[in-house]
Formats: sequence, C-alpha cells, structure tokens
Amino acid sequence: MEFNAFKMDGLGNDFVIIDQREKNISLSNDQIIKICDREFIGCDQLIFIKKDNSSDAELEFYNSDGSKSDACGNGTRCVAHLLSKENSKKEINLMVASKILKSNIFENNLVETSIGSPKMNWNEIPLSKNSDTRNLKIKLIDNENKEFIGGIAVNVGNPHVIFFIENIDKFNLEKIGPEIENHELFPEKCNVTLAKKIDPNLIKVKVWERGAGLTKACGTAACATAVAANLENLANSKTEIEFSMGKLLISIDEKNNISMMGPVSEIEEIKINI
Repeated sequence: MEFNAFKMDGLGNDFVIIDQREKNISLSNDQIIKICDREFIGCDQLIFIKKDNSSDAELEFYNSDGSKSDACGNGTRCVAHLLSKENSKKEINLMVASKILKSNIFENNLVETSIGSPKMNWNEIPLSKNSDTRNLKIKLIDNENKEFIGGIAVNVGNPHVIFFIENIDKFNLEKIGPEIENHELFPEKCNVTLAKKIDPNLIKVKVWERGAGLTKACGTAACATAVAANLENLANSKTEIEFSMGKLLISIDEKNNISMMGPVSEIEEIKINI
C-alpha cells in the first residue's frame, strides 16, 4: 500500500501526519509501529487527520510503541499550521479527545494552542490510590547514588509527573523514565519530566514520553511543568520551558486555561509504501 503523508516537528518533537479526510487509510498497529520506527521513516507520534463537522478536523494520536494517546500539544500545533496553509485561516479549531482545541497561527511558523485547564485531583491524573499530587514521594537515584524524593502529578489531557531538581544532567532519564512510566501508582502510565528552575519564568527540562521514550520536546509536558511550577500563583502566569532545540511559552489565564506558543517546522510531503 502506498499513500502520501506529511512530516513535521515542533522543536524536534516529530510527527508523521496522515490525512484521512478524503481517503480512509487504515493501518494496523504493527504498521503504525513500523512507520514510527527510525529504521523505516521514524517519528515520536503518528497523527491521523479525520473529518469533523463541528471543527476544522479531528485528530487521533498514536505513540511510537503503537499505543493511543489522548493529547499531543506539539502535534496539534503542527496540524493547525498545516491546515492553515490549506485554508488560509489564522484560527484553527481541532477536535482532540472530544474537546475542541483552538490554535492561532502567526508569522514565522509560530503557533499558539489552547489546551484547557489542568487537573490535579488524584483520581483525575489518574493515580491508583489517594495520594498528595503535590508530592508523590517517589524516590529517584542520581548518577552519584544520591536520593531525591518528590514528584508533582498533573493531567493536561494526559498524565504527567514532574520532578524539580538542581541538576537534571545527573539523572539517567533513559533508565528512570520507563521505571516511573510503569510505576504502580499510574494505572494509565505517565509522562516523566525532570525540570530545573533557571529563574522564576524559565525552566529547563528533559522529557520521557509515555509510549514514545526520550523525545526532544513535548508540548503537554511543557504545560504540565508550567502548572507544577506555579501551583501557588497559577492564574495569569507566563513561563518559558526550554528544551534542547528551543523554547515553548506557556501562558495560564485568570480561569487557569493553558496556552502553549512556539515554532513548528516547514511541511515535508512524503510517500509511504508499507
């Protein structure tokens, strides 16, 4: 089977995007995994664009391990840019997990997407037992065998745990990430972020994504980190989240609605033969 698709990324967090609005391209789980494999095409997530009567389109996300994801911030921003090029609109509404997310398109490939308000209750994360989401008391061991205990849980469409530590480079996220992703406290698994506060409005992060592993950036992790950093003063906060290839600006308004703004790549058209 051969079909056209698109390749895009947001700060290195990359996607294969398949438009199903005109032609239904049905892929098995094994085919999704193969497309995401960097020995074949390679991406962090695969995105299907589907027809939707109440918005510009509906999005469906799959991680590189074939599992489905309910949210993908950078992927949503990439598709918003793609559809804006198609229909010349500067505001794109996308249906994601039964919720419409609004994106505003600016010059220089900048896209801002609103993702709604965060959830912080233990059963909304969800956690397997009633726990303090502001301190999960999860133990991390760094490369020097020193202990760190903490973890803040936030759901921004998917579950995240954020650890604020002094030196994120002293921790082996490739080892820690899958251990925490599959921790018994998280029945739906979770995304894992190591974060260092550079100043009150700038945080440097490394991310392990549920179902995708180490990624260069993650939009929802940026949002969850900004929420975790501003727990005491969430409303009207602005925080820059720095990844290895650039920054996302996370804004939280007076109603605790979160928006993320940052660049997306140019659109690459590809052919897939599978």
